[in-house]
Amino acid sequence: MARRNRRKQVPTEPVTVEIESLSHEGRGVGRINGKTIFVDGALAGETVEAQYIYQRGKFDEAKTLNVISASPDRVEPPCENFAVCGGCSMQHLSSAAQIQHKESILKEQLAHFAKTEPEEWLEPLQAELLAYRRKARLGVRYVMKKERTLIGFREKYSNFLADIDHCPVLVKRVSDILMPLSELIDSLQIRQFIPQIEVANGDDKTALIVRHLKPMPEEDCVKWVEFAKEHGLVVYLQPKGPKTVHRIWPLDDEESQLSYRLPEFNVELLQEPLDFAQVNASINRKMVPYAIELLDVQPEDRVLDLFCGLGNFTIPLATRAKTVVGVEGVDEMVARGKQNAKHNQLDNVEFYQADLTKNLEEETWVNRDYNKVLIDPARSGALEVIENIVKFNPEKIVYVSCNPATLARDTGELVNRGYKLKKAGVMDMFPHTTHVESIALFEK
Repeated sequence: MARRNRRKQVPTEPVTVEIESLSHEGRGVGRINGKTIFVDGALAGETVEAQYIYQRGKFDEAKTLNVISASPDRVEPPCENFAVCGGCSMQHLSSAAQIQHKESILKEQLAHFAKTEPEEWLEPLQAELLAYRRKARLGVRYVMKKERTLIGFREKYSNFLADIDHCPVLVKRVSDILMPLSELIDSLQIRQFIPQIEVANGDDKTALIVRHLKPMPEEDCVKWVEFAKEHGLVVYLQPKGPKTVHRIWPLDDEESQLSYRLPEFNVELLQEPLDFAQVNASINRKMVPYAIELLDVQPEDRVLDLFCGLGNFTIPLATRAKTVVGVEGVDEMVARGKQNAKHNQLDNVEFYQADLTKNLEEETWVNRDYNKVLIDPARSGALEVIENIVKFNPEKIVYVSCNPATLARDTGELVNRGYKLKKAGVMDMFPHTTHVESIALFEK
């Protein structure tokens, strides 16, 4: 008879742990009898009483039950649901210490992967610490025992949704409708078949994309429209994949259009709810001019913007440079970029679709002359495009990164190809989380 694979039972008795450091994931790192233990909710320098959650071969995992000796960097979390909700993991650490921790991760990764550091460390870029999150995918679950719908993020150590009635990190107009939204779904015929709602915010409007696993009855559609009217929302339904997303209110295209403005450049960028957009509007308003200042864009410059999306950097660049070319892999984003160029009456910018991980020799835009390059890739980085970048021989490259490990890897490649890492620093795009956003300047 085959032996059943049972999970090893963990000790139930609490243990006392001295925390030596903070992991990249924001957990305290200590040792019990020489074995590494990661303790959620613990900070470097603290002594805590902890409860085992998992025991593994090389390390164990635990959660903090009681702080015996607290770090001076420990603060009261701004959200009363912090102990339960898994949406944020670092609210118990002061904002100053959070950004120092993120900076230390970038320094460590650059030293490890690139064997280098910048000639100058940039001051960390920070903005709003709460009510900053304008895009989110919220779980939805009707719970029979509670006889109501829960909306939000998963609990820590669990697949259950946290029972919350507001969220301090979501933009206020989304946080304020969580309970009314829950009550609306409670009243629907298909309340048990709505697994998630995506929220997307422009400067003036909020859109909801409602995923549903069964056809939405007409009576339920009417309720969604009434809810949208009452709260000034744009509502979309999504019965299957992204291609099935369709708007049910408002009917007028102009009234439903999401957009955000970058006042320093006097531009407005149009977006659709499922488009990629930076999550933190206040940081984005600082980051875009910051990147363009680092690139030192002049009226005669010819700039290439790779992984350009809907034109978050491309459109502002076009207000400063002679010509700008934006390249993006997703057709819909290229179309949005062209729409934004027209919307802002810019005729010195072009957008092209291309898979930037492939051979680009046949692309028409490759054979042009660029003296400056900006790249803002996904987490996987830009390793495949670096060879093409250096062919252009640009005098400056600004690299915006959402993953310090791939930034560090790509830095090593650029250094090997004759570029110097002049400046680098972190930007607090996701306060209270372990996400590290970085920016770096390379010069020939």
